[in-house]
Amino acid sequence: MREIGAFKAKTHLSELLSAVAAGESITITRRGRPVARLVPVAPDRGAALAELRALRARLSAPLDRAEILAARDEGRR
Repeated sequence: MREIGAFKAKTHLSELLSAVAAGESITITRRGRPVARLVPVAPDRGAALAELRALRARLSAPLDRAEILAARDEGRR
């Protein structure tokens, strides 16, 4: 985890937000003492579960021969 002073954090906020979006956690200090932490936002569990349910429903539907061959041919491109 990276530490950065408050003044530098203020002047480089865009860069810090990009680093946090990439998964890094950053501690902001004032006079060498930690005062805040920037961490990535946890994903919304409800939305993730809904996406998984939709994927499961789509994958559990039987495929016909034409769909299987089309998927195979798409993978060869």
